[in-house]
Formats: sequence, structure tokens, C-alpha cells
Amino acid sequence: MVAEERSEPIGTGFPAFPVTKRKPGRFARTWWGNAWLQAMEDTSLDLAQLKRGRKFAYAGLVGPITVSAGRIAAQVTSDDGAVHHTVVLVDRLSDAQWRRFLDEVAAKAGHIAALLDRDMPNDLVEAAADADVTLLPGIGDLQPECDCEGWELPCTHAAALCFQAAWLLDADPFVLLLLRGLGQDDLTEELRRRAAARVRPAPAQAPEPKPLPALPPVSGPPRKLLVPPAPGIDPDELAGIAARAAARARKLLAEHPG
Repeated sequence: MVAEERSEPIGTGFPAFPVTKRKPGRFARTWWGNAWLQAMEDTSLDLAQLKRGRKFAYAGLVGPITVSAGRIAAQVTSDDGAVHHTVVLVDRLSDAQWRRFLDEVAAKAGHIAALLDRDMPNDLVEAAADADVTLLPGIGDLQPECDCEGWELPCTHAAALCFQAAWLLDADPFVLLLLRGLGQDDLTEELRRRAAARVRPAPAQAPEPKPLPALPPVSGPPRKLLVPPAPGIDPDELAGIAARAAARARKLLAEHPG
């Protein structure tokens, strides 16, 4: 299972995107990248801010992006040249949720291969949701913060950051998993451990011990012990001691035959 005392995943930095020529169609190319943008659009109350944010993203006004557990941050430049520190927060998964998610991934080899191939299978996300683990953000899950004077949520700068984050998610779904609180190295190590546990043979059980054979019934009078003469030893007395001990043993065997 995911260890509660695991180290905090190290944030990952991404270089700034250059000025990008606008292309027709949706901004993101993957279904999970579009789901990320949908969460932003469903939360926004001002579509004009989203349009300006999209323009900022294409114009390369977003600086290098840092992704860490629960947050994505960058400096975004406004039209007037002012630079604003912008952050988008995302709730992290709990340890119990990570355990359930990793169990779902490890249960199907294709899920592991897909993730390592930078793909996010739809059925994996659905299986995780069935285990009460939500990977992709929904309405209100993206929490923008910016030091600009805009009151809109998201403001233009946060919208620009979210748009470019969709490009990062397109290229690598592990960015989403890092945002949710588990880095790629820790995640793949947990998956390797689970895979090894699934193929490890069960320890062989020792065979049940066979019952001891029953003792033959004791019959007839005990034979007298023959004690050879020796200095300081009374043969008859020693033989009597042996006879009494034998009688005691015969009685115990008779009372407890098992």
C-alpha cells in the first residue's frame, strides 16, 4: 500500500511555451486535457476572461510552469507588461484513495502500459471513479489564485495558466497524477511492488504431521530387572525401584492411551 510516511513528491518545472500559431478546433488534443478545460469553463462566470486567457496562452505570455502536489504555478505577463504570480490549486488524493487507485491500475496490465506510454485510458478513470477516486477535476475543483486586481474566477492570468496546463496534460498524464499528490517515480515503484506481489508464489505449507502409531497393549506381569552385583548396590532394592517405576508407567499408559 502507499506508505503514509512517503516523502513529498518533488515538483517538476516546465519551460515556457513559445508563441503558438492558433489552430482550429479545441485547444487540447486529448480527452483528459479537454476534461481539464471543461472544469475551468464550467466554473467560470465570465467567458470574456477565458477568451483573453486563451489569447495569452497562445501569445506565450505564461512563463515557466511549476507543477507540484496540489498546485500549478507560473508568472503571467499582462498586456501592459505587469507580471503576476498565478497559482491554480487542486485537491490532493488521500492515502486511502491512492491505494484504491493503484489497485485498479495494477489489476490490469494494459493500464500500466498505457500510463507508461503517456496515455490515460478512459476505462481506468471510470474504474477509479467506481472506487470513489476522482482523477479529473470537475466543477469548482480548480481553485485559481492571482495577485492581479481582477475579481473573476478565473482571472485572465489563471485562465491562461489553465489553458497551457492542458498542453502539459496532453503530453504527459503523469502531470495530473502529480497534481493529485503522487509523483511518477513513487507511482511506478508502487505499481512494480504490486505487480511483484501478484506473481509471487504463495509459501508452501508444511504437511500435516501423521499421527503416531498406537502403542501395543501392555499385558502380562512385568519382568524383573536383573541387576549385576556391584560394590555398594543392593540388587534386590534396585530391582524393586525399577518394578515400581514400571508399574507406575503401565498405569499411566492405561489411563491415557492417546
